[in-house]
Amino acid sequence: MTHIDESQIYGTLTDDGGEASAQEARNGLRHMTSLSMTKVADGLLSPKLVLAWIMSAIGAPAVLVSFLVPIREAGALLPQVLLAGVVEARRHRKWVWVAGSVGQGISAAAIALFALTLEGWIGGIAICAALAVLACSRAACSVSYKDILGKTVAKTRRGAVKGVAGSASSAAVLIFALLLLSGYLQEITPLAVAVGVAAVLWLVAAVTFSTLEEKASDPDPEKAGSIDWTPLREDAQFRRFIAARGALTATALAPPYLVLLDGGEGQLQKLGALLLASAAAAFVSSYVWGRMSDRSSRRVLILGGIGGALSMLAAVGADLAGWTAALWVTPVILFLMQIAYQGVRQGRSTYLVDMAPEDSRSTYAALANTAIGLLLLASGLFGGLLSAAGPLWALAGFAALSLVGALIARGLDEVETEAD
Repeated sequence: MTHIDESQIYGTLTDDGGEASAQEARNGLRHMTSLSMTKVADGLLSPKLVLAWIMSAIGAPAVLVSFLVPIREAGALLPQVLLAGVVEARRHRKWVWVAGSVGQGISAAAIALFALTLEGWIGGIAICAALAVLACSRAACSVSYKDILGKTVAKTRRGAVKGVAGSASSAAVLIFALLLLSGYLQEITPLAVAVGVAAVLWLVAAVTFSTLEEKASDPDPEKAGSIDWTPLREDAQFRRFIAARGALTATALAPPYLVLLDGGEGQLQKLGALLLASAAAAFVSSYVWGRMSDRSSRRVLILGGIGGALSMLAAVGADLAGWTAALWVTPVILFLMQIAYQGVRQGRSTYLVDMAPEDSRSTYAALANTAIGLLLLASGLFGGLLSAAGPLWALAGFAALSLVGALIARGLDEVETEAD
């Protein structure tokens, strides 16, 4: 592929108006390719679905199965505050992302091996341990990525880069979800193979990402191993962003409660439907949300919060009216809910990259993600307490929380119009 071809493809995908340099075009396409592969890998190794099935198939106790999602989510967020200094002490931050992707690939390969060779408690503990390593490796990717993206892609095209990757990868996950629902991939061996494919994708993504042409940063060795709390103390907009993003975690936590409303299907089919709806929603909306984020990520956060709240309230109303017994009602509401969630994901990521000072993006990302890891646990507990009275109460509570997030986001500054 020539540089001219890369520039034309990149220009078409990002609507750059001919402003992007050949180097940015090359970097942007490598971002899209690497992110697409890692997002497909995430779908193939979904703790909510694939790993839960594998654990059940090898006879792992239910208590270990219940640890899968907390290990994956908290493990990917909480360590970031410790890793930010490590990132900022390096001249080329892409190698932190590469190392994290390699770590995820090796961990996924270990999970596939354990799934085929171990059983019961031993197999369950081994898979949970490998997932913990994978989650920490993911933390390294997450804390370094926003800084790398900010250095290699211009402000008005970052959302499009991530949106393209989201839509492209969701198409592959959509096919995987259909296979799951069809019953072809419900045995342990095909599922272990799918996890093995995820391992390969993470490793290939690492190789691809290593070819980025990243401008050298001014490293600060003193930051290695240190935690800089200054942004939380001195940046009021950053604190507001964390508050908004924390409230908007409702859009991530609500879907399982929606699935619980559909009592006519087995749990396996419910989780399959969740994956299918999530992949379809990402496929049709990621690119659109990404382009909107390039214009105003603040507005995308507001719309995502309002859309999430309305879809949750629609679910409550539909269940009270007895409509969720119909085959199409729950999947449609779930699909809309996941579109709102995709908006929140695109908006929060683009906003953080665009608002953070160039030399502190890793610190901002680490502090934000660590705070959100704690807020996710708090929001999950909030939903768990409400669900004791039934899933309707949990959905109503999350709807209120999502609206609060949208209201908080209204007070954020417009960062896309500011100079980079």
